This record gives sequence, structure tokens and C-alpha cells, in this order.
Amino acid sequence: MTDTHAGAGAGEFEGRKVVAITGASSGIGEATARRLAADGHRVFLGARRTDRLRTLVEEIAAAGGTAAFQRLDVTDAADVRAFVSAARERYGRVDAVVNNAGVMPLSPLDALKVDEWDRMIDVNVRGVLHGIAAGLPVMRAQGGGHFVNVASVGAYEVSPTAAVYCATKFAVRAISEGLRQESDGAIRVTLVSPGVTESELADTISDPSAREAMKTYRSVALPALAIAEAIAYALAQPAQVDVNEIVVRPTASAQ
Repeated sequence: MTDTHAGAGAGEFEGRKVVAITGASSGIGEATARRLAADGHRVFLGARRTDRLRTLVEEIAAAGGTAAFQRLDVTDAADVRAFVSAARERYGRVDAVVNNAGVMPLSPLDALKVDEWDRMIDVNVRGVLHGIAAGLPVMRAQGGGHFVNVASVGAYEVSPTAAVYCATKFAVRAISEGLRQESDGAIRVTLVSPGVTESELADTISDPSAREAMKTYRSVALPALAIAEAIAYALAQPAQVDVNEIVVRPTASAQ
């Protein structure tokens, strides 16, 4: 296990939360880690690019926050269980899991990019399910917790080249609602659906036509911090308040 940590001792964190974040090496995950750490929460960060995670943890520590990381592949259920367990072992509990990891290799269906379809299903859907499966037993045992699942405006609408991507985000929305309904109130569930946001998502598009179309679509984009602020808002609510869905779009976007 690769693990780096920094910050104050556990006694200084009365009322603060332990938050495990997937896909934390860039974009929304990175911004969320910085935002929550600035609020005094202890963040445990997962992604495949450990060089970026190490740098992020060092920067959070330099700013006075507390963070640790572990390499994570969300498509591997055992890896996700180990990630959540490591967060609990280090900090004594896991108050929230932010299921943020995602990929978006858009293409027309007739391009038949089956491997990319499978990758989206593995990361965007199974990755969220693995996070829930790892976090639920921990939260049940400690008497509460909070899942924040990052979807997309693609969870509400479908556009050309995005059929499979949108299907995965519709699935995240359905899973989140099902989890909310099955909760006895001790575990909260929030779905955060960003509109176009500055991130590396578009870098995974291999189809030339879809990549070109995305340049225009992404010409107006939110900073990743805007989504981090929405996540921070949901986590900051009192125990009796469950913020179920947040959709965040650029004001200048019609999408």
C-alpha cells in the first residue's frame, strides 16, 4: 500500500468528517479534496495516478489540511474495499464516500467501440456500486454515513454520441435513488450532476467526430471548484437534512 498523510492529530477534528474520494487525482475529485480539507475534514484520496495524489496530499498539508492517499482502481471491488478499509483504519471511521471516478469516451453507436462501452460501464456504474458495497457495512456499523455520487446532466438527457455515457449516468441516478429509499435515515445519499465542467473527461474521447463536437460543447465550462462547493454544501447539512439531488450548470449554457 502506498500511503502518505499529513496534518493535525485526530483530537483536533471534533465535528469534522472523514471523506473518502475516488477519482481524486484531477478535476472534480481534486477540487473536492482541496475544498473539504480547507473546511477541516480529513480526506482519503484514491486514483490510479499516485504521483498526482502524492503531490495533492503534500499541497493540502502545506495549506494546513489533513489528507492521505492510496492507489485505487474502482473497477476492482476488492481494491475499493481495501481503500475504504484503509481510510477507516487511519482515521477511525468513514463519514462519507464520494463516488466521483468516471470516464467519457463518446462515440456514435455505429462506431462499435465496444471496449469503450465496457470501460464506461465498468468505471461509471460498477465503480459506484463498488464504492457503495465497500462503504455500506462501515456506515451501518458506525450508525451513519453519507454517499455522494457524481453523475452528470447526462443522467437526465441523451445526446448523439453520448448514448452509452448517458446510460451509465442514468444508472448512477437510479442507484442513488434506490439507495436513498432503502436507507433507514441514518445513511444519506446525494446525487451531484454537473453540467460542462473543466476536467480531463474529454481527453478519453478517441472518436474524431465526437472529439471535435465536444470542443464546441465544452466552450463554456464551470470550474471544478463549483462542483466541489456543491458537494461541500451537501456534506455540511445537519443530520436531519438529506440533500438528494443537485444539478449544476454554467449560467451561459443552454444544455
